[in-house]
Amino acid sequence: MAITAKDVKELRDSTGAGMMDCKKALAEAGGDLEAAIDYLRKKGLAKAAKKAGRIAADGLVGCCVCDNGKSAAVVEINCETDFVAKNDDFKNFVTSISKYVNDNNFSNNEELLASKFGEEATLTDELNNLTLKIGEKIAIRRFHKVNTDGYIGSYSHGGKIGVLVEVAPDSDVSSNGEFQEMVKNVCMHVAASDTRFINENEIDEDFKKREADIYAAQLKDQGKPEDMIPNIVKGKLNKMASEICLMKQKFVMNPDQTVEKYIAEASKNFGANVSIKNFYKFNLGEGIEKKQDNLAEEVAKMTRS
Repeated sequence: MAITAKDVKELRDSTGAGMMDCKKALAEAGGDLEAAIDYLRKKGLAKAAKKAGRIAADGLVGCCVCDNGKSAAVVEINCETDFVAKNDDFKNFVTSISKYVNDNNFSNNEELLASKFGEEATLTDELNNLTLKIGEKIAIRRFHKVNTDGYIGSYSHGGKIGVLVEVAPDSDVSSNGEFQEMVKNVCMHVAASDTRFINENEIDEDFKKREADIYAAQLKDQGKPEDMIPNIVKGKLNKMASEICLMKQKFVMNPDQTVEKYIAEASKNFGANVSIKNFYKFNLGEGIEKKQDNLAEEVAKMTRS
């Protein structure tokens, strides 16, 4: 497979490794970006194991939770510039679509866009009208709706991050203010943290094996004795679990306690045991690379014409 300059640049942006190292990694991995990232990490050349694709799109992430906390939706709607993301018409549109998704049941974007939004027009028509009014392309990128027998909390961080957390209290405390505050605080923690799983038992074996292989390769390159590597890898996997599993993470509002301990202590105030069922997190523009305009080049083109 031919390795292009774009491929090399994408890997460099994702890892911070040198251009030649990125080119070699892609060649070794047959052009597979994820495998190339693993190769660089094993060689200790990746400065950070960033997720492929930069967060670079503009727009807003919106959340909507119904009054009783039994259903909620999170949506991402993109525009071309941050200027439009601050426009009241755009912000109001994001709010209305968040509520619209929560009030209905759509299985995918195609179904959502084809739905009647108003008396006659479809949502696609509404998008086109807003595009004409604002002067930029507006696109609904993704959404997720949750229904529960428990309770759902939400948190939006400046429209750049949207989080829903689904919890299951063992008694009905949904109207309790301290309970609602606790759920919101957990939502804020998820927004601020690299949270991928709820508990260690949710980490799939493929993920653990991949990380273990990377740790083992790094330790071997460091000259660690072969018989010591398995135990060191085990320790590193345990540490990793405490960093990416919600219940074992240090609570952002009080790093002296874990999220698990925070929930247990907060639950004493409203008299119910609470378990976390799921969480959903949207980072604005995650995985989208935004076109970077070069003003100097644009001016040069204009002066040459």
